[in-house]
Amino acid sequence: MSTKNQNEIELIGDAHISNSTETPLRADAFDTSDEDKIKNIQHHFAEIMKELGLDLTDDSLSGTPYRFAKMYVKELFYGLNPKNRPKTSIFENKYGYQKMLVEQNINIDSSCEHHFLPIVGTAHVGYIPKDKVIGLSKINRLVDYYAHRPQVQERLCLQILKDLQETLGTEDVIVVIQAKHLCVSSRGIKDKSSFTTTIEYRGKFVEPDTRKEFFDVINKPFDTV
Repeated sequence: MSTKNQNEIELIGDAHISNSTETPLRADAFDTSDEDKIKNIQHHFAEIMKELGLDLTDDSLSGTPYRFAKMYVKELFYGLNPKNRPKTSIFENKYGYQKMLVEQNINIDSSCEHHFLPIVGTAHVGYIPKDKVIGLSKINRLVDYYAHRPQVQERLCLQILKDLQETLGTEDVIVVIQAKHLCVSSRGIKDKSSFTTTIEYRGKFVEPDTRKEFFDVINKPFDTV
């Protein structure tokens, strides 16, 4: 049981404080099967609904605890389990492509770990190949995988960057995420218009000219005509 008082708990949630770039998981996080997790969460969420005064015998509410539990385990937080990490198709850079590659406007559909409310936005990812290149859709899948955890936006940015660096064997990676947090717009300050931008980069993207080239690309309107 946490010894933090209510004021400390609120401060951590509002300040988006996090202690590590790794998602905080217990050592036994995956000892329980998904089916058992769904069963356990279903029970506990039914108790939460009862505490709120809801009538679970109502046709509309009776199946909600199961739907909620299945959604948490199979959908919203599937990215917690390393077994669900998408297979990344890596290819030898036979044609010697050495310039920047950018995958932009990737959907972010995540959840704030402090309130379990949605984080919704877009990610822009760039890298400069060395010996390896990655299948384009695999960047999107990797972003989606890390997004589907209880998250802090700063950590999400770093997790995507570090995975791509290791996968591609290059330091030259940049990740930008722009997102709206419902923990800001639906509670607390209830600011409906603001959004959050996080930027992480290494390698050649430390150089201002290289970074500027990346931002010029993602800020230029895309015209298919």
